[in-house]
Amino acid sequence: MCLNKETTLDAVIDIILEKLDEGGTVTFTPNGTSMLPMLRDGQDIVMLKKPNGRLRLYDVALYKRENGQYVLHRVLDFGNDGSYIMCGDNQFKKEKGITDNQIIAVLVGFVRKGRPCTTDNILYRIYISFWYHTRVFRRAFRSVKRRLGIEDKKNKKDKKNKENKKKKDTE
Repeated sequence: MCLNKETTLDAVIDIILEKLDEGGTVTFTPNGTSMLPMLRDGQDIVMLKKPNGRLRLYDVALYKRENGQYVLHRVLDFGNDGSYIMCGDNQFKKEKGITDNQIIAVLVGFVRKGRPCTTDNILYRIYISFWYHTRVFRRAFRSVKRRLGIEDKKNKKDKKNKENKKKKDTE
């Protein structure tokens, strides 16, 4: 299944669930920055399947939060009760207590610039290991940047775009 119009998951979740239950793969372009740098906002395509049993460490899962929001995050650990501890690659706050009942699908691959990458690809596995084990350093670096008032180019561009949009809306 491939969605080529911009829509919300809520609008098509029944179709997605049906396709997954039939053993199919669902592809779409996710929005948001929580999985940067692996998944770029509105640019990369994810390929998801229904999980075959419990998720494993570092799997990326699509799940539904208690508040109804759909999220695509990585398994970082497991709770004592068997729940999952999830977090986006571009985030540091862990989300605890995610249960198997909330899991909709698991990432089996993604497409960037027309090139597919599966989750069993050796380069993908190296990326996961590197990204996870540098988490402490990345968090410290981000904290230092914030304290020094250093912003990256993308944040500056996003702020400028928001300011320009705000000006247009008030005119």
